[in-house]
Amino acid sequence: MIALLGLTAAVTLAAVTLAFGIARLRGRYDTIDTFWGLGFALVAVVSFPFGTAPLALRLTTAVLTVVWGVRLAVHLHLRNRGKPEDPRYQQIVERAGPNPGVRIFVRTYLMQAVVLWFVSLPVQLAMSGTGFDVTAWLGVAVWLLGFAFETIGDEQLRRFRADPASRGKVLDTGLWRYTRHPNYFGDACVWWGLYLLACSTWPGAATILSPIAMTFTLARGTGKPMLEKGMRQTRPGYADYVARTSGFVPLPPKKLSRR
Repeated sequence: MIALLGLTAAVTLAAVTLAFGIARLRGRYDTIDTFWGLGFALVAVVSFPFGTAPLALRLTTAVLTVVWGVRLAVHLHLRNRGKPEDPRYQQIVERAGPNPGVRIFVRTYLMQAVVLWFVSLPVQLAMSGTGFDVTAWLGVAVWLLGFAFETIGDEQLRRFRADPASRGKVLDTGLWRYTRHPNYFGDACVWWGLYLLACSTWPGAATILSPIAMTFTLARGTGKPMLEKGMRQTRPGYADYVARTSGFVPLPPKKLSRR
């Protein structure tokens, strides 16, 4: 197990370094966005042959992780293609001084590698589980719920943005009626589902900090708060939307009193 953790750490670091090289060639540091999902898929593929768990558990864990990772990578790549680079990366470059590449590699790419490896611990430990039990079936169900929320939410947002009549408006229909971030909620559920797949052993269950870290990042870290800060400044109706709609967990919208 220790050898596998070391191997995945080395592979993750090498892959992130390669992604950084590609980013330098492209002249776009948001390449890491596309790599994020692919990195998890890579960890799952590398871990699969070294696991001791029954084939059903290893195969399920690998397939679910790869499907999630590849879908996310394709979605983010298509979303970013043909558009200006994310302002977050532009700001890092502007503040980096004479060596922006070094700063971005350490602050963004290397940090992403650490987070990716840590969050993927349940996937790695599930490969050495004892069997496909009731908890594993629950994990698959939670994963399916999360994947559906994430995929449907992203597609609803894509269609909304593609409609010229939606310019300047707020998406508050479909899944977005019940949560301001169905894609982030779905993302969190995916990782809680993968965590449950690892719970057939105590070492696997001990990786609970991994889905907690992912959920915190989405709900309180670089996900939801940063996105909403920009939305408040560019969408006139966003304040009302925030007041009536759950911030993360899907809930019925509140009825606002008008005085």
